[in-house]
Amino acid sequence: MPKVLISDKMDPLAAQIFRNRGIEVDEITGKTKEELIAMIGQYDGLAIRSATKVTKDVLAAATNLKVVGRAGIGVDNVDIPSASAKGVVVMNTPFGNSITTAEHAIALMFALARDLPEADKSTQAGKWEKNRFMGVEVTNKTLGLIGAGNIGSIVADRALGLKMKVVAYDPFLTPERAVEMGVEKVTLDELLARADFITLHTPLTESTRNILSKENLAKTRKGVRIINCARGGL
Repeated sequence: MPKVLISDKMDPLAAQIFRNRGIEVDEITGKTKEELIAMIGQYDGLAIRSATKVTKDVLAAATNLKVVGRAGIGVDNVDIPSASAKGVVVMNTPFGNSITTAEHAIALMFALARDLPEADKSTQAGKWEKNRFMGVEVTNKTLGLIGAGNIGSIVADRALGLKMKVVAYDPFLTPERAVEMGVEKVTLDELLARADFITLHTPLTESTRNILSKENLAKTRKGVRIINCARGGL
C-alpha cells in the first residue's frame, strides 16, 4: 500500500481523500529538517504547503519518494532540479485558491486606496481625522498586473468591473489572450510608468526575484500603491 506523509497543517479532508483511495497517510507536522530527513525514507508521497522545505538533503534521504504535492500554487520551497534528478514528480494545485487570492488582492487595493489601516489605527486611538484619510477612488485609475495567469486574470476581471484601466506585463501573455481579458499588454517599464496600483501575481523564480527592485521602484509613479499577494521575494 502506498504511504503518504502530510507534513504541513491541512484540512482533515485532505487525509481522508487519500484514505478513501486506499493510501496510508501519516499527518505529522511541525518537524525540523533533521526530523523530516530521518522519517522521509518510508514514504512514497509527500503533501506540503509552505512550511515544509523540500531541500536537496531531504530528497537525498527520500529513497522511496515518487511525488511531492503542494497544496497551493508556488513550489519555490521545493528543490525542483534535485527532485527532477531523482525522478520525483512535483505537483501543485494552481486553481485551488485563485479566487480567494484574487479577492484578497482587490480587498487590499481598497484598503490602500482609502488608507484603511492608518484610519483604523487613528480611530482606535480615539481620534476622528476623517479629512486626513480621504484616500482616492479606483474608478478610472490604472491597475498594473505583473503576472496575468490564473489569479492575475481574475484580478483583471474584477478591476474592469470597477471601471479601472488594466495593463499587464507577462512574458507568457499572448496578444490574443490580452484582448480576451480586456487588458493592454505592455512592457514592465511601461507598466511601472503608468500604473496607479500594481498587483503581483507571479511565482518566485530566478527571472522574477526582486522584480520590484530599488531601480524598478524608481520608475514608478509618485504615490503608486503596491499589493503583493504572491511571494515576498518579488
